Amino acid sequence: MSSGKVFLVGAGPGDLSLVTLRAKELVSSADVLVYDYLVHPELIKWAKDDCEVVYVGKTAGCHTVPQSEIEALLVDRAKAGKQVVRLKGGDPFIFGRGGEEARSLVSANIDFEVVPGVTAAIAAGAYAGIPLTFRNTATSVMFLTGHEDPKKDASQVDWRAVGALKHTTLAIYMGMSRLAHILAELQAGGLSPDTPAAVVQWASLGRQRSAVGTVSNLAEKVAEAGLAAPSIIFIGDVVNEHEQIDWFEHLPLYGRRITITRTRDQNSELRDKLEALGAEVVELPLIRIEKDVDKDMYVEVVAELGTYDWIVFTSANGVRYFFEEFYKAYPDVRALGLLRFACVGKATAREIEQHRIRVECMPDTATGDSLADALIATGSLDSAKVIVVTGNLNRDKLVKKLEAGGAIVDRLPLYRTTKTDLAADPVAADFRARGADAILFASSSAAQSFHDQAGQLALEPGARKPLVGSIGPQTSETLKDNGRPADFEAHRPSLDALIEVLVDELTE
Repeated sequence: MSSGKVFLVGAGPGDLSLVTLRAKELVSSADVLVYDYLVHPELIKWAKDDCEVVYVGKTAGCHTVPQSEIEALLVDRAKAGKQVVRLKGGDPFIFGRGGEEARSLVSANIDFEVVPGVTAAIAAGAYAGIPLTFRNTATSVMFLTGHEDPKKDASQVDWRAVGALKHTTLAIYMGMSRLAHILAELQAGGLSPDTPAAVVQWASLGRQRSAVGTVSNLAEKVAEAGLAAPSIIFIGDVVNEHEQIDWFEHLPLYGRRITITRTRDQNSELRDKLEALGAEVVELPLIRIEKDVDKDMYVEVVAELGTYDWIVFTSANGVRYFFEEFYKAYPDVRALGLLRFACVGKATAREIEQHRIRVECMPDTATGDSLADALIATGSLDSAKVIVVTGNLNRDKLVKKLEAGGAIVDRLPLYRTTKTDLAADPVAADFRARGADAILFASSSAAQSFHDQAGQLALEPGARKPLVGSIGPQTSETLKDNGRPADFEAHRPSLDALIEVLVDELTE
């Protein structure tokens, strides 16, 4: 065996929360990541910075890299001593050619591991309210591939024989281009034209869509709905359950396309909350937050930690960067001494609490003004020494208010916020072409960046013009100053409040 190893990993059907813990662990530690078309792009971001990332996706009629070259690539990198993760949409051993790749690795004497994933049919059934088996209705389920004509390949499906089966749910992958032919052949084999049938596209994602009918009219229903690949076709009496037990397509934001204006790393909580309500979330990376430590200032402050009374954080980024630098100098968190922690927002508090540190001051309203008021209300600021962790765009209002309350304040700059370049960004291109139902701004810096890059974000004819949502007064003020007033504003500066008013706006 070589010192390298290949992991054939199922990337699941789309929803990131359905990816296994083992898959995430392997992606995060891989030296080489080889991935397919249907792998969620966010999974790729889990790879470490120095990981070699290779796209080998296949779509109908377009194979970017031939299968033989993919197998050779896996062997080559493993022989070089690399840990190689081969990410495959769904499950690697269900129409994923994982068996071929495993056999190739055995032939090359390469060590490997197979990590199963949730296959598309399982997810499509679950998210569309179609149980693949059902007592007294369907006692078996059959997974089939529909992309080849059996006249060309004897190993392909004999649809007429399948049509004679009873009490069986058919789950057909890669059959959309031959849907009408498959349905006709099933009927020719004896399947009743009144048999319930459905198609589910983009299963488990916010853009999931479905069409339901019978074997006799499903092709027409699909054409009317405009569905295409990637889709799963379901045939069998279990499809009747869709109307009663479908849950995903009844979520309050199902079918809604919501744009958020920071990357997943900075706004995962907002994205997760929106997706839990059924939304299709588009992350428009208007700003980038990077560590930018003033080394001299940091050394000066950290050397005197024992003399400070409070440390104040206004973002989770500041917490992360502070502790990254702190642990370089001190291996033990007890070096913080009696320093008390204050912060804005629950996400920032969670970052602090990961270090087993209690947050002693956090206002109900997540603003710098409210934090200053809460600290003053503790009665502890008279001549107290306070560290305020800042970025390059932090406002001075918090610091001035603390100083007015009697504190001696030192700023500790640890990060900077910069605009991203959207000229060649595929997400920006998608936004221009399709627009959205709403676009949410959770910071003034994102609102300013949107204005500054308006020329690269102008909507094309036919794109949906989004409603503009703001998390609070400061962000709304920036939007208004730039000629794009908010259509709605959260009644308090929090993600939950922003989502609450968003749902009200889109469902009224």
